Amino acid sequence: MGLIARMREDIAAARLRDPAARTSLEVALLYPGLHAIWAHRVSHALWRRRLRLLARAGSQLSRWLTGVEIHPGARIGRRFFIDHGMGIVIGETAEIGDDVLMYHGVTLGGRTRDVGKRHPTLGDGVAVGAGAKILGPVTVGDRCVIGANAVVTKDAPADSVLVGVPAKPRQRTAGEDTRALLTAPDYSI
Repeated sequence: MGLIARMREDIAAARLRDPAARTSLEVALLYPGLHAIWAHRVSHALWRRRLRLLARAGSQLSRWLTGVEIHPGARIGRRFFIDHGMGIVIGETAEIGDDVLMYHGVTLGGRTRDVGKRHPTLGDGVAVGAGAKILGPVTVGDRCVIGANAVVTKDAPADSVLVGVPAKPRQRTAGEDTRALLTAPDYSI
């Protein structure tokens, strides 16, 4: 997929997930979460080519401009959307699947100083509420919803709802809408 097609796909994903998005031009020019993702793609390409200092410099510039910190080593899938991105931190060995939605203040962080995989893996279609912390080399399965301010430190199977400190998963019931789950008072703490 070419650069312009990928950017159009990102803009369409933002418009799909954000009811406040009025036009594609507005999204392209004024959404810092989208700018952070685009900057990450450049930094990640440099990281993979072992231009580590340049990659880190680019990611720090992006952090300064957008308030979103994404390590250039993190792997991010397609159509990732960061809504109100300020305060997001995504660690070096984090992996994010396709069609993931993330709100402000989320951390995909490590719990040890060990070398190797130390950050979370999020499956496809995961939604992460504001302020959630997902820590360590845990795997969150496809289509999970993580409530606001939840602290996830253990693996979660696909189609789970995770809430609380520490977060405890429960299976989603048929027909539960992701957006409704993220805004329900029962799922924020």
